[in-house]
Amino acid sequence: MAKLPPKRNNTKNITREELLNWDKNDLVDKIIQLEAHNSQLKNIISKRGNGDEPKSSAEVNKRPFDFKKCHFRRVLLRILYFGWNYQGLAVQEDTTQTIEHHLFNALTKSCLIESRETSQYHRCGRTDKGVSAFGQVISITLRSKHSSDQQNTLESLNSELPYCKTLNRLLPKDIRAVAWMPIPDDKPDYSARFDCKKRQYKYYFPRLNLKLDKMKEACSYIIGLKDFRNLCKMDVGNGVTEFYREIFKADIIPVDRNDTDQSTSMYCLQIEGNAFLWHQIRCIMGLLLLIGNGKEEPDIMSKLLDVENNPRKPQYNMALDLPLNLFHCSYDLENSNEWIYDFDELKSVITILQSDWTIHNIKTTMICDVLKQLEREYCKLSQKDIFEDISELPYTDCLLQGVKPKVYTPLLKRETCTSLEEKIEYYKKKRKLNSK
Repeated sequence: MAKLPPKRNNTKNITREELLNWDKNDLVDKIIQLEAHNSQLKNIISKRGNGDEPKSSAEVNKRPFDFKKCHFRRVLLRILYFGWNYQGLAVQEDTTQTIEHHLFNALTKSCLIESRETSQYHRCGRTDKGVSAFGQVISITLRSKHSSDQQNTLESLNSELPYCKTLNRLLPKDIRAVAWMPIPDDKPDYSARFDCKKRQYKYYFPRLNLKLDKMKEACSYIIGLKDFRNLCKMDVGNGVTEFYREIFKADIIPVDRNDTDQSTSMYCLQIEGNAFLWHQIRCIMGLLLLIGNGKEEPDIMSKLLDVENNPRKPQYNMALDLPLNLFHCSYDLENSNEWIYDFDELKSVITILQSDWTIHNIKTTMICDVLKQLEREYCKLSQKDIFEDISELPYTDCLLQGVKPKVYTPLLKRETCTSLEEKIEYYKKKRKLNSK
C-alpha cells in the first residue's frame, strides 16, 4: 500500500517543492481527493443557484419590464477589462468569475436586453483565463430610446440611452464599457466576430538581457499565410482541423519609445491577423522567449512551420496568460461610422485607471528598489554581474509555464505530440464508438 503524504496544516497551500518530493501514488491519491472535493463544491454551487447575490424584497416585488413596448437597435459595444482575476471571457457552468457573467448580469439588470438568447450576441475574441482586453468588441441588440426610423439621426444618436454609463454602474471596476457604434439597418446580421477584419494582440515583457534582434528576426518568419499546427494548441475535439492562419504584422516594439535602454524597459510582441488559433500567441511567445534567451535560433520558427518535415509539435511550454491583451479589433464599419463616447463616462474610466496605475506603480517601484539593493549585494558577494549569472537568476522563467529542466534539450530533439492526422483519426473512432 502506498504511503500517505506527511500530515500538514490544512490551511496552508501545498508548494511545488513539496509536490515534487511526493511519489506517484501519493499524487494520484491527492488528485482523486481534490476531484471529489471539487465535485462536492459544484453541487453546492448548483443548489445555491447562479452565484448572484440574493434579490432584495424590492426587486422581488418589482413589476416585470415590458419589452414588447420597447424599441431596439443593433450596436457594436467596445469593452475594456483586465482578466487577471477572471476565469476567461466566456460564461462557464462551474464559476461566476467570467467577464460574460458580469456583462450579462449588468445588461439584464439594466433592462437593456431581455435575455442573452434574444440579444443576437456575438463577441470578437474569446479570451482565456487571465487574458485582458483593451479593444474587445461585441455585437448585440439593445433597447433604444427611439423608433427604428429615427434612430440614426444626429439628434437621436446624441440623445440615445447612455449605454456605457448604465452598464458601468453595474459592472465591476475592472470591466468597463468604453464606447458604442450603431449598426446600419441594412446590415442586420453584422457580427463582431465574423465581420472583424483584423485583430491585434500585445504581449508585454521586460527587456532584461533578451536578444531582441533575434526575437524580431524570428517574428519575420511567421508573417503571411502559414500552417500553425505546431504553434498552437490543437483543438481537434471541437472540430478544428484547419490550422492555416494569416499574420499581417508581427514585431517586437518598445512600449515607451523614450524608454528603451534599461533592463527594466518594457517591450511587447505586437501581432496582427485576421484570426488566431487556441493559445497561438502564447505558443509563439513561448518560442520567442527561448530565442531571446539564446536557447534556440530564430529559424526554429521556420522549421516548426514546415509541417512536411516536422508534422508533430515538439513538447514545449507556452507563455504565461497574464501579459496578453486583445488590444484592437478593426471593422469596415469604422470607415463610415464613428464610435460614440460619453465624455463624462470616459473621464470616469480614466480616473479609475489612474488610481489603479498609481497603486500598481507604487508596488512595482517598491519591489524594484528592494530588488536593485539585493542585486548589488549579490554582485558584491559573487564577484559577478547579475546578468552574467543569468543561468542562476533567470528573470523571464516566470513568463514560461511548466517546470524548467536542469539541462536544456533543443526543440527538434524533444519528444513530440500526436500528429494532426492521428488526432483526427482518434476522434473519428471515438465518435463511431459513441454513436453505437
